[in-house]
Formats: sequence, C-alpha cells, structure tokens
Amino acid sequence: MVARMPELAEVEVYRRLAETALRRPIVTVHTPDLWYLKRGVTRASLRTALRRRSFTAARRIGKLLLLDADAADTAPGSTAGPTLGLRFGMTGRLLVDDRLGVDRLVYSSERFKPEWIRFSIGFADGGRLAVVDPRRLGGVFLDPAEDALGPDAAAVGLAALRRALRSSRAPLKARLMDQARLAGVGNLIADEVLWRAGLDPRRPAGSLSSAETRRLHRHLHAVVDDLLERGGSHMGDLLEARLPGGVCPRDGAPLARGQVGGRTTWWCPRHQR
Repeated sequence: MVARMPELAEVEVYRRLAETALRRPIVTVHTPDLWYLKRGVTRASLRTALRRRSFTAARRIGKLLLLDADAADTAPGSTAGPTLGLRFGMTGRLLVDDRLGVDRLVYSSERFKPEWIRFSIGFADGGRLAVVDPRRLGGVFLDPAEDALGPDAAAVGLAALRRALRSSRAPLKARLMDQARLAGVGNLIADEVLWRAGLDPRRPAGSLSSAETRRLHRHLHAVVDDLLERGGSHMGDLLEARLPGGVCPRDGAPLARGQVGGRTTWWCPRHQR
C-alpha cells in the first residue's frame, strides 16, 4: 500500500495490523527518542506501564491508534490496564514483526534507517511492534484524553454531525477538520467529501440546511467506505484533478484553489455551492 500520509484510512490499516500484536506478552519497551514521548510520558513510566502486560484490543478514534493493555498481576483489584496511544503525523508508519501497514508514504522517504524507529515494543515470542517516523511528527501517549476528540468520522451519526456544525461561523471545511468536533477528517478526505456533496468549503458551517447536512452525512460515510476499500485516503475521485489547470471530474469546470482553514483546498465553483 502506498499513501500520501497517514489519514483515517491509513490508521485504520494500522489498527488492523496492530490486531496481530494482541495477546502477546510484552518483555521490552524501547524509547530511543525521548522527544517522541508526549504529555508527560517518560521512559520509566512507559516501561512500568507496559512491561509484563499484553494488548487486549486495538482501537482507532480518527487518526489516533489506541492499544488497550490488560491489568497487570502486580495491580490487585484493577479491572483495566493502561491504554497506549500512537499518533503518526505525516510520515509515521506502523511495523509489526516484519510487516509495514503502509509500504510507502509520498511525503516520507522510501529509505529505511534504524534511527527512524522512534518507539518499539518487544514481545516474548521474539516479535516486535514499532513506529518508524523519519520526520518525528508523531508521538506516543499513555491514557490519552479520548474525550478531547469528536466522534469518529467513519461512524458519526447524523445528529452528532449536526451538533458539530450547528451555529458555527467557521468555514465548513475547517469545521470538518477540527478534530475536537469530528475525528479523522484530513485535507484529502475533506476536499473529496465536499466535492461529492456539492458544498462550497468556504461556506459557514452553520449555514447548511437540514437537507444539505443529510447529504453531507451520506457522502462522508460513502467516502470513508470507498477509501478504505480502495486502499488509502489518496484514492478519491478528485485527487488527480487537484493540480494547477485541473478540471472538475464531474462537470469539466476549472477547479478553484485557495486556503481554507490554513489548508490548500480545491473545489469546483460550478457545482459546489
């Protein structure tokens, strides 16, 4: 699999790969890059939290991978262990044993250097789980604040989407990409969804009618499903036209380009209203 960067679809591939690391006792925790440990996590706290445990579940909220660990024998009465959170930034890839979740990221290097392994876990059977990140834009968390994220874009309901957009004067695309409102929508997914839904990314998010919100909800789910099936967030119908001189694949109109929410944005001024 080749992708531009780890967006929702790629992190879902990582989650499925991480399921092969479940129920395997952890014997080592290697943290060569202390900068990669976030929110007060230290080398000692990570080793104490994870060694002699096993992962019991691999979950995803947006672009955050969550690995739940079992309760350690040394914690009597505990019903649950810690949760390891992994973010991958623009260039992070997950490695489990000898398998990479994504073979190549367009915005990363095709080479592999041992020093790009920012974090790894060794299992009792000799295998390992590791994060490879040339640009160090990801991070490792313990018990990340899951409630700081909005509902996952792959599963968000219509009512929750309405709440995320309601009364907001922010541009529609910026609101969709606000991870506290809706988790998992990156730049490519946002442009694809709004292009399919026929909605101008610059519109105030709170200006959508009830019918437009339903249409947006329908296309959001359809895009996520399509990209997962096709193999990545870069596999949308609009992608190849997102370049100077590109024309809308639907109606042939020249695409417009601008900055929306601080991100380069492409849209069709003819049918996106």
